[in-house]
Amino acid sequence: MAAPETPYEAVLHAARDVDKLDCALDAEMLGAALLGSVYAVADQDRATAVREFVGRFLSATDRRHTPAASTIREVFAALVPEAPGAGDVRHGDQDPGWVSQLGRVRLTGSWAYGDVYGDQTSYLATFAYDDAEAGGPEHAVVALVDHNIGITKDVFVGPAQGVVERVREMCADDELTWFRDEDPGRLREAVSRHLEVTDDLTELPAESSVATDRALVGARLAVLPAPDPLVPVADQAEPTAAELDTLLRDFLASPEARDAGLDTPDDASLRFCLSLVVDHAASLPDPDPLRFSPAVAEFFLLDWVHRRAVLDMDDAAMLPRVTRAWAAYAARRRDLPPAAAAMTDRTIEAMIPRFVELYTSGEKRSPATAAVAQLIAEGVDPNDTDAINAWLDANRDRLNDD
Repeated sequence: MAAPETPYEAVLHAARDVDKLDCALDAEMLGAALLGSVYAVADQDRATAVREFVGRFLSATDRRHTPAASTIREVFAALVPEAPGAGDVRHGDQDPGWVSQLGRVRLTGSWAYGDVYGDQTSYLATFAYDDAEAGGPEHAVVALVDHNIGITKDVFVGPAQGVVERVREMCADDELTWFRDEDPGRLREAVSRHLEVTDDLTELPAESSVATDRALVGARLAVLPAPDPLVPVADQAEPTAAELDTLLRDFLASPEARDAGLDTPDDASLRFCLSLVVDHAASLPDPDPLRFSPAVAEFFLLDWVHRRAVLDMDDAAMLPRVTRAWAAYAARRRDLPPAAAAMTDRTIEAMIPRFVELYTSGEKRSPATAAVAQLIAEGVDPNDTDAINAWLDANRDRLNDD
C-alpha cells in the first residue's frame, strides 16, 4: 500500500475501522490517541495545535462520505468541539448507533488524594454515559498534579470499576497519604490550570499518558461545572511581606529553633539562611514556605541554593541546621504525622555531605553566582558599583584572555 500523502490521509487510514468499534468510549479513546500524535510533536501551545489540526482535518475531509471517515469526523468534533467547523459536523446515514453517545456523559463522583507533604495531588473523577450499552462502561479520569514543578504530570482514562475503593484503601493504609471527596469545580480548575502549563512544555513528562489521553481528559473536564468562586483554589497565594515577617518571628521563637541553637535573631548568617528558605519557596509554583517535604528540601539544598546564592563558610555551616529546624517547624505547623516529619529530617541529614561537596566544588554555580563568588573571594563588595568597576578595570586583560 502506498504511504499516505497527507497527515489527514494518515489519520483516515489509522481510523479505517473506527465505525466497527463496539461503543462510543472505544471510539473516543481511539480519537484521543490519534490526536495525541499531534499533541506530542507540537513544540509549544500543544492544545492550540490540536484544535487547529482538527479544524484543518474537518475541512480537508468534508467530502469524505465513507462510514469510517464520517465517524472519525464526529469523534474529533466531540473531543474538540471548539475546533473550527466542529459545530457543522452532522451525523451520517451509515454511522454506527453509538455515535449519538459521543460526549454524552455525566459525572458520577469526584475525589482527590495525595501525599501529606503537598508535593503531588491526584484528582479522580468518574463518568457514565446516558446510554451505557451504546456509550460504554463507567470510566475514570485521573490527573496527577505536581506542585513542585507546577504541571499536570500525567493523566489516565480507564475503567472505573473498583478504582475508587482501591485508592481509598491504599490511602487508609498509609499515614503519609490522604483521600477526600472533591468539589468538581475545584477539580476542574486545578487540573485545567496545570494542564495549560503542560501544554506549553517543550518536552512532555517521560512515561506519561498526557499525549494519548489529553483530548479525552479535556472533553471530560468540560463536562464539570465551573469552579465556585467561594471555594478556594488548590494552591496557596504567595504570602505577603507582613505575613512572612510574622512567620519568621514565630519560627525564631519556636521550640524547633531553640533546640537547634537558632534563637539568636541578630545572627547575620541565620537571617541570610532564613531569607534563602523564603526566597526558594517563592520560586516554586505553589509558594508556601511551610510546604517543606523531602523533595523540596533536596531541591533546595542540592540544587537551588548553589545556583542562586553565594554562601560564605558561616552560611554553609548554618544552612543545614536552619533547613532541619525549618522542616520540623513546618511539619508541626501543618500538623503532619510524626513519621512524615521524621522522614524529612532523615532525608536532610543524609544529604548534608553532598551539600558540603557541592559548596566546596562550586560545580552547580551559575555563571552569575560564580562571578559574585569570585568578587567576594577577592575582597570586592558586590553591592559597591565603584569597587566592581575598579576590579573590572584591573582585571580586564585577564578577563579578555578567559
